Amino acid sequence: MKKFNIRKVLDGLTAASSSSSSSSAAAQPGTPRENDAVQETLQSEHFQLCKTVRHGFPYQPSSMAFDPVQKILAVGTQTGALRLFGRAGVECYCQHESGAAVIQLQFLINEGALVSALADDSIHLWNLRQKIPAILHSLKFNRERITYCHLPFQSKWLYIGTERGNIHIVNVESFTLSGYVIMWNKAIELSTKTHPGPVVHISDNPMDEGKLLIGFECGVVVLWDLKSKKADYRYTYDEAIHSVAWHHEGKQFVCSHSDGTLTTWNIRAPAKPGQIITPHGKQPKDGKKPEPCKPILKVEYKTTRAGDPFMVLSGGLSYDTVGRRACLTVMHGKSTAVLEMDYPIVDFLTLCETPYPNDFQEPYAVVVLLEKDLVVIDLGQIGYPIFENPYPLTVHESPVTCCEYFADCPAELIPALYSVGSRQKRQGYSKKEWPISGGNWGQGTQSYPEIIITGHADGSIKFWDASALMLQVLYKLKTAKVFERARGKEEKSGADIVEEDPFAIQTLSWCPESRMLCVAGVSAHVIVYRFSKQEVTSEVVQLLEVRMQCDFGDVDSPDPGGEQTPTLPVPGASSSPQEVEPPTLLSTGSNSSDGPRDNIPCLQVRSSPLKQSPGYQVELVIQLVWVSGEPPQQITSLAINSSYGLVVFGNSNGLAVVDYLQKTLLLNMGTLELYSPSEPYQRQPCSPRKTRQPSGALCDSVDGSNASEDRCKSPTSDAKDVSFTRSRSSSVTSIERESREVISSFHFCESFPRKTDTMVSPCLLVGTTQGSVMMVAVSLPPGGDQRMQQPVGVSSCGTLVRLKGGILTMALLDSTATLLPPSYEPWYDTNASDEEKERSRKRRPASPPSSHEGHDPQFAVLCSDKQAKVVAMPSQTRIYKHNITETSFVLRADVVQMAGANCIACFCANGHIMTLSLPSLRPLLDVNYLPLTDMRIARTFCFSNLGQALYLTSPTEVQRITYSQETCDNLQEMLSELFTPVETPEAPNRGFFKGLFGGGAQSLDREDLFGETAAGKASRSLAQHIPGPGGMEGMKGAASGVVGDLARARIALDERGQKLGELEERTAGMMASAESFSKHAHDMMLKYKDKKWYQL
Repeated sequence: MKKFNIRKVLDGLTAASSSSSSSSAAAQPGTPRENDAVQETLQSEHFQLCKTVRHGFPYQPSSMAFDPVQKILAVGTQTGALRLFGRAGVECYCQHESGAAVIQLQFLINEGALVSALADDSIHLWNLRQKIPAILHSLKFNRERITYCHLPFQSKWLYIGTERGNIHIVNVESFTLSGYVIMWNKAIELSTKTHPGPVVHISDNPMDEGKLLIGFECGVVVLWDLKSKKADYRYTYDEAIHSVAWHHEGKQFVCSHSDGTLTTWNIRAPAKPGQIITPHGKQPKDGKKPEPCKPILKVEYKTTRAGDPFMVLSGGLSYDTVGRRACLTVMHGKSTAVLEMDYPIVDFLTLCETPYPNDFQEPYAVVVLLEKDLVVIDLGQIGYPIFENPYPLTVHESPVTCCEYFADCPAELIPALYSVGSRQKRQGYSKKEWPISGGNWGQGTQSYPEIIITGHADGSIKFWDASALMLQVLYKLKTAKVFERARGKEEKSGADIVEEDPFAIQTLSWCPESRMLCVAGVSAHVIVYRFSKQEVTSEVVQLLEVRMQCDFGDVDSPDPGGEQTPTLPVPGASSSPQEVEPPTLLSTGSNSSDGPRDNIPCLQVRSSPLKQSPGYQVELVIQLVWVSGEPPQQITSLAINSSYGLVVFGNSNGLAVVDYLQKTLLLNMGTLELYSPSEPYQRQPCSPRKTRQPSGALCDSVDGSNASEDRCKSPTSDAKDVSFTRSRSSSVTSIERESREVISSFHFCESFPRKTDTMVSPCLLVGTTQGSVMMVAVSLPPGGDQRMQQPVGVSSCGTLVRLKGGILTMALLDSTATLLPPSYEPWYDTNASDEEKERSRKRRPASPPSSHEGHDPQFAVLCSDKQAKVVAMPSQTRIYKHNITETSFVLRADVVQMAGANCIACFCANGHIMTLSLPSLRPLLDVNYLPLTDMRIARTFCFSNLGQALYLTSPTEVQRITYSQETCDNLQEMLSELFTPVETPEAPNRGFFKGLFGGGAQSLDREDLFGETAAGKASRSLAQHIPGPGGMEGMKGAASGVVGDLARARIALDERGQKLGELEERTAGMMASAESFSKHAHDMMLKYKDKKWYQL
């Protein structure tokens, strides 16, 4: 986890990346020439930056639409984003340039197109027949504000209602306005004395396309005859209208009102409603009107062939239900079901078997869009269970506090995590298939396993399968189970360091090969986990308490016993109000009634037995304790090595090395003590350091009487010079706080601890926020039983090198510039039988011990927030140096594998993404990717191997990007397809009697009414047409090329053929009728030919 300074971030935003940074390839004196022999294969043409896919729940959703034939769902947001969902793994993200809120969406059903209406009074036509949708046309209204849109099924004429109460008509093929306008004053005439307000509803009569139902906000509804251009009926109610829904036979409709009532109207009886009901109103006994309720924001009326109709509505609850969660009400026959939702309802849609509005609807599900979730309810099962959601929409279930990305993992990892995660699934879901099932998966060639790990504010950790541009949760680990939970404020004691989310994950270290996991939380705690397929019950949780201190006796305190509570910015708190708030640090003065707090951890480890399910199981809990009234400092860096059995963590006081096999503390050293006395880089301490207290003790967490549960806030990361201000005692001055040297980075390796060494041995590289890189030697006992009995030796070897800026990442290369990963122990199940353990447990050998004769066999790669250096080992000679940026600073840097070679990938505070070759540090890529950097992106940005990277672009969404040219080239193939050719269902049969007596649906030739010949041209100043990127011609290549054109031509021909077929049928019918008449007439003539008139 990196630490960020607000002032530096703001400075960095406006700064330009130093593309002309100096790169020194000149060998230092005494450097052997053999270093020049390294052949670098990576070139600039291997790199290109582009976005790949966005996962998670659409942030701040505002509207929704569904294509019932294609079975695709579209969601619009308040920031102008558009997210499209099909079957699991089929999702797409696009963005309106203006960033205005999407107020309504309308599919051109089964046409592969979508109309979006925005809050800036523009409408856009999206082409969904290509993998990356694009806008074909836009229309910007200048004089009127758009409030409602309606596009009838299989029509090309879009009705647009405005704030002034007028209705305009747009041809969606050409995106031009028709001259036909329905003016508000003509629609209402004298039915009301005042302006009726904005148009809140438009729909055509399901049985007569020539009749348009217009709802005005004030409560007036008008049935407009499009041909005669006048109102047939006007329906008036004294409460504002929110929505209107038709019965499929077109004889009645339902309105929802602001007083919680539903009115049902017969179209030929406009005088009063046929029925008025208040679904949630209390019915008074004296027959008076029920008490008013909250507004019913939306109602849908859906019929079934075999039973009662469904009426689905949102809102309308009684005013005395204060604090009750949002509800969706389903009324079916005499039963009324009230379904509580976890978040407020944004919109809902009832999914039906038919796209035709004039047929029995047969509803089967309701899609409910909530502020932070998407729920689909099964209407076909008793109790209305919900469907299991296949999309990765729970990224934000608890705010994300840290993130790591692992590409090209061991192949068996994903199945192993899935098998233990599948047991965690909830029960009680609908047994039916997920109904949003459109689209097809991409045909990507990338098949390597990818895993994303997210740490959350509630202490949970989620493992996600991110292979092939998809995202699916594999397994969830709850770290808070290790601790006792505070039941209320009265139980809180004073050991707190921050107020909320005491279990929030600060940083994590994971070894994919050994499956060992180590996490650090904001309450200065570290937990080591092992992976096991067996369930176990731990009678006692193994606990190690560590006392890390740094005394400041000579520093003048401005207020020694003060009650200052500085509020500090933290990674969990971005500029967005939805994020976790900054922590309020509590007073740490030593004037409490029971004296200064000492040897108290921030959280109390549970004393009862802990049942651990298959998956990650606690091996050891390490807690930092209060020291003489000083709170423990939050952990800023962390690393675990399964081969050595060690975990190391550091903060602003120093570092500690723990043997998690023997459960002992090996080293507890202040940062200053890492420097040798003769070191040129040694800092002068702010005050003399007192003798360290005993460093740690292993104890069983049975008696937790002196420990206290504490509340803390979202994580404050303390690591780098680019970091947030750290959580500190109020008695330390801000000047001193800035000058503290913090441990910022670790790297386990097998190298040469000292210049004089000729053989590699286990080492630990330690980086600090002031640019120092120190070497710590590790001496391991032999394996087997001796490893558990003999102590591990750890000793500081002094400084290796110093860089400008805080150290971000370190790595080791061999003489051919191949990455030397830390050694690891292959995974084995500690709870399995002894035979299985012996078979699988074998320490992976590190690189073969090498002696160096005449040249340096290793390169140490070191990167800070300002520069990168490559140092030859063991001579410790600087070979290459590159100043990455002068005016900004690097937020994240990783040494990654790419196209069979290695490079350094950097993300700068000014938005630049850069890559540098290894070992020569040549700049290969420099792209200004993000125009702004907020704290969430800075906290979650991470690179991975094979050109992959990601960050949290909003509190609920993960954006994945690639910096690989190969991935960019293959992106079209890898992306999923939204549109698939599907036959439109047949129109409902009109029936013999309806055909005979004219009771079926009446069609309307809208072209005759709205076309330029009949309606004339619209006013040019009303709206401005903006062609999309190149119009339809520009889309041909990006869409499906000739195939798309042929498909469009075929559809046009089908439509034309259908119309010709209908005409032919009518002509044939008329001919048959004429022939029949002629035959009857001839028979009559023959019958009466020779008869006299009086014989008739």
